Amino acid sequence: MAHQDLEFIPLNIVILTVSDTRTSDNDTSGDTLEKLAVDAGHEVVMRHICKDDIYQMRAIVSAWIAAPDIHCIITTGGTGMTRRDSTPEALRPLVDREVDGFGELFRALSFEEIGSSTVQSRAFAGLANETLLFCLPGSTGACRTGWEGILREQLDSRHKPCNFVGQTGAGQG
Repeated sequence: MAHQDLEFIPLNIVILTVSDTRTSDNDTSGDTLEKLAVDAGHEVVMRHICKDDIYQMRAIVSAWIAAPDIHCIITTGGTGMTRRDSTPEALRPLVDREVDGFGELFRALSFEEIGSSTVQSRAFAGLANETLLFCLPGSTGACRTGWEGILREQLDSRHKPCNFVGQTGAGQG
C-alpha cells in the first residue's frame, strides 16, 4: 500500500534486453518496461540490447553495478530453460544478496497467466553494491506481470510496510 503523504523517490533505471534476435525496432519487452517505469515516475537512463552471452552480460551489468548513479537494473530475456538462456548463470555471481522471494512470487503470479509452464522461468532478483537487479523473462507479458505484480510497488518509496528503495543510494545526497 502506497502512502501518498510520503515522498516519492525516483530511481535511475537501466534496462538490458538479452536476446540474439531483438533489435531496437522490435524490442517490445524493453519498450514496455521503459514505459511502465517512466509512467511510475522513474527515469530510464539507458537501454541496451546484448546477445545471450555470459561474458558480455557480466561486463555490461558489472559496469552498471559500479556506477553510483544507477539504482536499478532490469533485464529481460535469457531466464528460460533453452541452451542459449544464460542470464542466471551470467548475473547471479555478481549479486551480493539474492532476493529469494522475487522468483517465487513472480512464478506464482505467472501461474495465473500461463499455468504450469511458469516452472521453466528462472526469474530472480538481488542486490549488488546498493544496486537492485531484477531478471525477468523475455516476453512482453512476463515483463508486464513482473512490473505490475512486484516492481511497481517495491520500487515505490511510499509503499509500506517495506520497499527496495532504501537499499539503493537513491535520495541520499
